Amino acid sequence: MRVKCVLCEKIDNLNDDDKLAKRLRNRPIHTYMCNECYERIEKRTIERKATGNFKLYEDQKKNEDW
Repeated sequence: MRVKCVLCEKIDNLNDDDKLAKRLRNRPIHTYMCNECYERIEKRTIERKATGNFKLYEDQKKNEDW
């Protein structure tokens, strides 16, 4: 299966039996990102977290007294 990275538009080939290929085929909302772009984003996110200016907004869980 041929896929294109959404950021750098590099075209890669995935094995048709691969789990990622199956997910991309069955759910069109999912997008493909190559390993280089994924690692670059991961590295920069870790750098931003280290500065202390990075806020991760998570859902607030409600504590119930049951």
